[in-house]
Amino acid sequence: MAKILCATRGGEDSYPTQDAVIALAKEQGDELVFLFVADISFLNQMAAPLVVDVESRLEKLGNFQLVMAQERAEAQGIKAQAIVRKGQLRAELIVVAKEIGATLIVMGPSGGQDAAFEDAALQAFAADLQTETGIEVRILKKID
Repeated sequence: MAKILCATRGGEDSYPTQDAVIALAKEQGDELVFLFVADISFLNQMAAPLVVDVESRLEKLGNFQLVMAQERAEAQGIKAQAIVRKGQLRAELIVVAKEIGATLIVMGPSGGQDAAFEDAALQAFAADLQTETGIEVRILKKID
């Protein structure tokens, strides 16, 4: 059985991506794994106690967001696994993809007010990720 890995930040902006990857897993009969990465690298100039507190809160948020994603999948008849990691998104995506034996990595489209990447940067990120892992990386199309 194939295994789809989908990194998600959770929340309403992630629902279209989650819905699309859930539908894809259901259509193909694949296993589904949601990944949330608590990446605090943007705080590298802050005081250490604050960084630890923020990282802890991000992990808790990630766990909550993934429970919500799992519930969305379950409502569609798909049992999804949830993984929360600390670190940088790129590195953790690679590690988790290899650990779980992912056969496809799915990412949401760029754009939107909370997007992590612009279009060109997302395309480059996906291409690099696919080259490095040897796993197909698919960027979902934006739903207007």
